[in-house]
Amino acid sequence: MWTAIKFDKKNFHLLKEDFLKKIGKEFIIYRPKILIQKYKNNKLINKEVDLLGDYLFCFHKNFCKKSTINQLKFSRGLKYFLDGFIELQPDVQNFVEKCKNLEDGKGYISENLFEININSNYKFFSGPFVNQIFKVLNMQKLKIQILMGGVKISLKKNRFLFNPQ
Repeated sequence: MWTAIKFDKKNFHLLKEDFLKKIGKEFIIYRPKILIQKYKNNKLINKEVDLLGDYLFCFHKNFCKKSTINQLKFSRGLKYFLDGFIELQPDVQNFVEKCKNLEDGKGYISENLFEININSNYKFFSGPFVNQIFKVLNMQKLKIQILMGGVKISLKKNRFLFNPQ
């Protein structure tokens, strides 16, 4: 059963250690990440960003038992378990599967997580157009036509990261 956990990023290793001591090796932790590339002082900098911020998903067969959650409640690095995860299992499972399917060879999520809508505004998070807002004009399988600052541009879809504005 999957659960959502809010954790302290600085003490993530302590959280894993405590879970290992208390429930053994049978748990799975999933933290979807994206790789953002920015130019700073004419250098390309890679930055790893957690897609969910300071939340993660954890799977263990005994999370349906209240006693297991109570046993882990005071683990180092743990802020709290999100309530309602039992009722939302199909949604959580679908989200985790979708994220895993969108990972590249290095384990990072591609921008395909977000559905792209024509005539909608988006903002670049990587490449030479970082923080620039653009409008999607047309989409093809591998290319996307955008309008940015009155100029029409054709780009490869998977080349840059962008998010809905």
